[in-house]
Amino acid sequence: MALSTFPPPNPIQIHRLPQFTYIDALRWLPQVSAFSRHILLATYDSDTSTPSIQILTFTPAQNAKSTPSLTHQISLSTPSRITSLKIAPSPLNPSKPLIAASTFSGSLLFYSADLIDGSLNLEFSVPEKGFHWGAVSGIDLSDNGSECVSVENGRVNLVSLGEKWNARTVFDSNGLVSYSTVRWASPVEFVTGGLGFGMHWWDQRKPGGPVVLFKGNWSRGTTSGIVHSVDIHRSRKHTCLAGGSSGTVFAWDIRWQQQPIILSGAWAGGGPANSLSESEVWEVQYDSYRHSSNTGNVSSSKILPAMICTEDGILAVVEQGEEPVELLAEPCAINSFDIDKENPSDVICSLEWESIAILMRPQDRRQ
Repeated sequence: MALSTFPPPNPIQIHRLPQFTYIDALRWLPQVSAFSRHILLATYDSDTSTPSIQILTFTPAQNAKSTPSLTHQISLSTPSRITSLKIAPSPLNPSKPLIAASTFSGSLLFYSADLIDGSLNLEFSVPEKGFHWGAVSGIDLSDNGSECVSVENGRVNLVSLGEKWNARTVFDSNGLVSYSTVRWASPVEFVTGGLGFGMHWWDQRKPGGPVVLFKGNWSRGTTSGIVHSVDIHRSRKHTCLAGGSSGTVFAWDIRWQQQPIILSGAWAGGGPANSLSESEVWEVQYDSYRHSSNTGNVSSSKILPAMICTEDGILAVVEQGEEPVELLAEPCAINSFDIDKENPSDVICSLEWESIAILMRPQDRRQ
């Protein structure tokens, strides 16, 4: 399969910066100024068995021959390794975002960060005993930071934030359904993904269970697939982007519930697609940097470009009906990545070999 690349004279700038701990997840923090950028890390020190959450200051390269740098700003230990990391910008003060983290031991941690004075404070936590049964598979913060939805094996939970937080279980399947990831679609709707490539759409106005269900057929032989990550574009909330086992990336539009659109991989019984990878797709995000080939037709239902990272070390952009664009190929897994919302040309990703890769795409010629 042919892979597209960015041709000269505007190649992608790629910088690999070694770290001293394993990086479980990373996120860009809101930009305070043109000269101050920060990165949030969830790390694990295997030598001391210490998990932590960290903030690094990112200093861009001064010229084409220099290298950007990362400076440690603050670090706080966590009860156990972090499974998911989310950020909600403050509508009143961009320099003080809300940070949510979930852990393997079952706790939810909520932090307030002050990017001006370099502080990170634990505001409160949902304890690991008494609410979640075990490891929290995934979380997501609502846009205004007022609610956090969490998923675990068999249960969907909701934490309301405010002066007095409260937590409740939205749905309990008694272990019959395994949820691995979740994403808000609107202030009252969210989507979950999990084992068997199942996707569930939830509406808090209609309690009792999911309002729309999709059962995928991604099985190859006797192995059942898992949805590892989902994303929803704010301008197209009815279309869910999903990635998981066997290199499969697809979109699910709840208006056409049983007709997934395959972007990469093969769907059993549905014919082949552009197969970029056959390993696990750990994360998917819509890529606002790349213009879709159908941007002139705003009513088109064509899926917008998406970025993915995989277990076999590929960071790439996939688009419906187009050849994948490979951005990075590493000899180790790429566990997590994030696209800077304020500067979509800039991407960070965590490499399994205890490194951070920073990609800076040309700002003057989006493909």
